[in-house]
Amino acid sequence: MNQTKIIATIGPATDSEEALTSLLDAGVDIFRQNFSHGTLEQHAEVFQRIRKICQKKSSHAAIMVDLCGPKIRVDEVEGGSFPIKVGDHLDILAEHVKGTPGRISTNRPALIKEVSEGNRILIDDGSVLTRVVEKHETHLRCICEVGGHIATRKGLNFPDSNLVMSALTEDDKINATWAFTNGADYVAMSFVRSAADLRELRDMMPLNCECPLVAKIETSHAIQHLDGIIEASDVVLVARGDLGVEMDLAQVPILQKDILRRCQLAGKPAITATQMLQSMVNQPTATRAEVSDVANAILDHSDCVMLSAETSVGKFPIESIKMMSRIAKQTETLLKQKGETARVNAASTLRLVTTAVAHSTAMLANELNAKLVVLWTQVGNTARLLSKCRLNRPIVGLSPDQAVCRRMSMFFGVVPVQMERKPRTLDMINDVDTMLLQKNLAEVGDLIVVVAGTRLEQAGSTNALLIHLVSDPQGHSPAFT
Repeated sequence: MNQTKIIATIGPATDSEEALTSLLDAGVDIFRQNFSHGTLEQHAEVFQRIRKICQKKSSHAAIMVDLCGPKIRVDEVEGGSFPIKVGDHLDILAEHVKGTPGRISTNRPALIKEVSEGNRILIDDGSVLTRVVEKHETHLRCICEVGGHIATRKGLNFPDSNLVMSALTEDDKINATWAFTNGADYVAMSFVRSAADLRELRDMMPLNCECPLVAKIETSHAIQHLDGIIEASDVVLVARGDLGVEMDLAQVPILQKDILRRCQLAGKPAITATQMLQSMVNQPTATRAEVSDVANAILDHSDCVMLSAETSVGKFPIESIKMMSRIAKQTETLLKQKGETARVNAASTLRLVTTAVAHSTAMLANELNAKLVVLWTQVGNTARLLSKCRLNRPIVGLSPDQAVCRRMSMFFGVVPVQMERKPRTLDMINDVDTMLLQKNLAEVGDLIVVVAGTRLEQAGSTNALLIHLVSDPQGHSPAFT
């Protein structure tokens, strides 16, 4: 069982019941629904299909709804795509037209007024580079500096332009409301520029909705306001595709390490994404460089690694998950050999007691070489912080709330289990022993650390550590030696 969590993007290659089941069996922890493509009705159908399969398989796999955001895309192109070479002219029109060689339009005609001569316009994650040479009321005339293909719905980036756009489109608001209402486990916000964007989305939540928000870091504005975004978010996603277009490509590895380090100190889960196993879209194995990329992301304290095209439209989605799992398993072996634990900055978590309990648990578990840690949690905060301590041993997260269990599927090293907790400590411990033995997570005589709160119904009351030897409730109880 891997400690690193795997996110799979669902698309035409994997949205059937059979494919979703295979993904779950291969090791997927979170299913990502990318609302940049497809209709709400299609996503709703897949959402219910995932829930049905997880219930059937007794899995706590989570669903992350990824909002499109103000992504500017190429309108429909005749024939699906056309080539463009260096020196060719390309007109970007202010009216919607069907694209042909030499002219296209976009889903945001107003950009014509906000882009200046000399500004770069990149298409399809920067594979095509054009530069504005003339600006007119009806169109921008660009010249191609790096050739390739321009296709329907491919994204455009404007690294030199200051486009005035809300982080939430009208479609985003509709989709977010649907996600909150239908119990999505996570909602990811695209093109976050500051903490204010996340607050706008959080203000849309219905009363009593506790859906965690994922901030996707993919713009230069986000890098400038990174600490505020991390503080305002629940999870951070390093979206290296658009980030590599918006910033100097050579900066991306350094930015990735810096973002992951800041998330570690803040006690926030972090996801590394984009082109992790890109070659497996069309071939059944990864390149050596891709394997190293995934391994280094895990060594840098990524809680999750995410696949996009590999599982949504790729030819080998199941093989991609298995490859990711193999890389994680080997990398985690190195982490365990190093035996290092990490620190969370208590001042940045706003949960000083819980953070102290997490640090103490990590120290105790390592000092005693405990087989695993069992913790009871009402909302998942203790599990999240303990996960960031990198115990390099399993953390069994117990909660009576199924939604909390699904949320814990995002946390490195946490095995979520849904259980009701009995008030008496002895009864609680007996139930823990029974569960661990039934699930083959421990054996009689194993030393474990149990983390719990003395006030069962109050979130944030985790304040007790118990050192315990697993016993058979129907047999003998081992003694400490």
